[in-house]
Amino acid sequence: MTGLDSRNALLAALNRPSSRSNPYPLLSRLREASPATVGPDGTMLLVARHHDCGRLLRDPAMSSDYRRAPTLSSVPHTRMFVTLDPPDHTRLRRLVSKAFTPRAAAALEPRIRAIVAELLSAADPNRFDVVTGLAYPLPLQIICEMLGVPRRDLGLFADWSDRLTQSLDALMFRGDLADRDRAQCEFAAYFAQLIEYRRGRDDDDLLSRLIRVEENGDRLTHEELVSTLTLLLTAGHETIANLIGNTLLALLRHPDQFAALRAEPALAAGAVEEALRYDPPVQLVARTARGGYRMGDLDLPDRTLVLVLLGAAGRDPDAFPEPDRYDIKRRSGAHLAFSAGPHFCLGAGLARLQSTVVFEAMATRLVDPELVEVVHRPNVVMRGPSRLVIRAAGITC
Repeated sequence: MTGLDSRNALLAALNRPSSRSNPYPLLSRLREASPATVGPDGTMLLVARHHDCGRLLRDPAMSSDYRRAPTLSSVPHTRMFVTLDPPDHTRLRRLVSKAFTPRAAAALEPRIRAIVAELLSAADPNRFDVVTGLAYPLPLQIICEMLGVPRRDLGLFADWSDRLTQSLDALMFRGDLADRDRAQCEFAAYFAQLIEYRRGRDDDDLLSRLIRVEENGDRLTHEELVSTLTLLLTAGHETIANLIGNTLLALLRHPDQFAALRAEPALAAGAVEEALRYDPPVQLVARTARGGYRMGDLDLPDRTLVLVLLGAAGRDPDAFPEPDRYDIKRRSGAHLAFSAGPHFCLGAGLARLQSTVVFEAMATRLVDPELVEVVHRPNVVMRGPSRLVIRAAGITC
């Protein structure tokens, strides 16, 4: 087997169900080979070292528009600002930022705490699936309340979110995108009615603020508004749900760290931050080279598709001492879980806030929890458990 063939085999192995529970040995081997060309004709670049990943994410010579790559040029595209480049990205992000401010996120803390308390109080300590009982309903309810979506429609949003998230793998590994397209059409039709109802009103939900947001006479078009709402749903729900699940799983598998958290609940933010490095909810992102680009000893032609392996970068021993050890007191916080540069995650503050509140509550309310069962979602791009069952001696009030 040639070097190229072996790298292709490693990349393909990431997409196998057997790799879902622990992809990190594979990611380590890919990082050792990085940067490396892969794909049928060696037309894709794989980057997995922390320094290289950070450089690429910050480099304006790298495009976020995956359609520039020949292999993905025919894929239908929506104007989510995470897949746009300046000046379109700059314009849309600036407009959305005016309605999605840190102050608005911080104002949600009392509501987040109330929902977490309610969900934990309803949990059965003898058998508690933390995914269905807490990690999924919390961010889903928060993002829907932010958007002003009726509570009766939460089930619709959970279904759309799940289908849109799974489509990310189909996009990266060239699978069937028909279900994504159906979910997007259903989502767009739902919001077309809600947008029409909210337009011209003086409501204070996020959707109404996005409708009204303006700068120098500029507004979001209907297409831009719907694509932004799609992004807020998937990023504001799936990413946070996976972060909560991954953090809890790391704590359960490192009882000394859970004990440290119970002794000092203020370490909750550190537990979340370390999980972002150790087992990030977004495992890879794509970029496309614009013009000639050199990475290591490789000269990349224009439109080369680049896979940035964030999961591998977080375990890079050149960036993090003892990278395979989960340590909630670790002080090196330069992980790339929320990306970097102009595409740094707009909702990072809200994700950190919700997850920190969850683990402050778990530290004080879960008595001697132990892992019963874990099943990971069948996704590569977005990583997290679909089922995480624990048993505890009790859940205190």
